[in-house]
Amino acid sequence: MVAGERPLLLLDCDPGHDDALALALAARHGELLGVTTVAGNVALERTTANALTMCEVLGLDVPVHAGSPRPLVAELRTAEFIHGTSGLDGPAHPPHRRTPASDDAVGFIVDTVRAHPGALWLIATGPLTNVALALRAAPDLAGSLRGVSIMGGGVPWGNVTPAAEFNILVDPEAADEVFRSGVPLTMAGLDATHQWMIDAPIIERVRACGGAAAAFCADLLDFYGAAYGTVYSDRNAGPLHDPVAVLAVTHPQLVTTERLHVAIELTGTHTRGMTVADLRGVRRGAAPNVDVVRTVDATAATDVLVDTLAEYR
Repeated sequence: MVAGERPLLLLDCDPGHDDALALALAARHGELLGVTTVAGNVALERTTANALTMCEVLGLDVPVHAGSPRPLVAELRTAEFIHGTSGLDGPAHPPHRRTPASDDAVGFIVDTVRAHPGALWLIATGPLTNVALALRAAPDLAGSLRGVSIMGGGVPWGNVTPAAEFNILVDPEAADEVFRSGVPLTMAGLDATHQWMIDAPIIERVRACGGAAAAFCADLLDFYGAAYGTVYSDRNAGPLHDPVAVLAVTHPQLVTTERLHVAIELTGTHTRGMTVADLRGVRRGAAPNVDVVRTVDATAATDVLVDTLAEYR
């Protein structure tokens, strides 16, 4: 991407605290053409309501299209244990009159990509159900997208299970279809996103930005960090997973990537949903299909996040 260019973006998400911050970054640093929602962190009704809430909080005039309410094959699993009952627990949610533009996220993705051939990035920060369904409906999208930047997977570890990260595990069949589609793919996995931990001093920097939006996001991060401390680490700090998928497109200088072959495990008793990355460096391995984010400049990423939230009032 040319320095200073604002890429055309679609955000497919399941808000979710980190999705909310990904939305804030995408809207300021790209030309955000729309938001699509998928069931994941919470059920579809809630993820869609949360996307509308964040548009209200941030003052964004972008359409929100509801998508798939369940994975392709598996039963839906959700993550209230991290995101709370609403999916955005922490702050009080402001009232709003916004409604979804449609319940056809897949159709919106297809039409928007075709209207901007070769120019549009699809950033997917939830399960890949909508993305897989769009590629099923319009296989030409694999050659028409500028790229798909996902938050998902990990090399070589997971968070819901030792092998599998949440977004991939919720719908591994969808992930498998996307990873095998030939679409230009960037993957921000757990090994990268855990390099960017948001703790109390960073939250106070966000709160000090002033304005209702920064205060709302600070309250989100307070809840999110405490939830991570309870579930995982005894430390009130959470990784900003989803914003890494945005920054990989809008601020590629803040990440490094490695071109690898990544496959999705569908049947393993202990490894279903694993992103199996070939790290061997052998010539006879399968051809690389993913740009895997390997490092994140957390200090610079934090500065971008804080400066961005300061621009919202």
